[in-house]
Amino acid sequence: MLIYVIRHGQTDWNAEGRLQGQQDIGLNALGRSQATRNGERLAQLIGQDLVRYDFVSSPLSRTRETMERLRAAMRLDPSAYETDERLVELSFGDWEGQTLQEVGQASPGRVVARTQQKWNFIPPGTSAESYEILSWRVGAWLKSLARPTVCVTHGGVVRSLFRLVRNISEDEAAVMIVPQDQILKVNLEDGTLVWL
Repeated sequence: MLIYVIRHGQTDWNAEGRLQGQQDIGLNALGRSQATRNGERLAQLIGQDLVRYDFVSSPLSRTRETMERLRAAMRLDPSAYETDERLVELSFGDWEGQTLQEVGQASPGRVVARTQQKWNFIPPGTSAESYEILSWRVGAWLKSLARPTVCVTHGGVVRSLFRLVRNISEDEAAVMIVPQDQILKVNLEDGTLVWL
């Protein structure tokens, strides 16, 4: 079972270092070009096997636009894909929209606590989640897959995939860089994850 995973293209909040979480922020010009290039690359990688793949996206606009640009670049109907709430980014609660520097000015102790135990840290706010909580959603999504899949999602979901599939440490998963201009190939049979 193969999964090709693409993080959404860049947004202005990404460029500014703001915690997006579940805020519905659209792509910027660079993000749109990243999505198109990833679609062109994915068409080369999958080739004629495209008909065997399901396509699924987080329902947020930045992931949906990435998926639609990716599918258009693959010469597929841009709207012919599913969305799944389990693929939404983790919630940063009350911190969404702020940079860590801004959060640190208001709550320096909370930022230190997050640094010390990032995987299990839950920010303030009723909707906030930790990476561990997010990984429960991602694990349920993985178990639901029946066919090879192309997935457009978020950085936190990709970190969860590395933790669940490759069993990397919580500390390593929490701080890993998740590029927006590459494709992650996940082989569920042998547990390999490779950036392409």
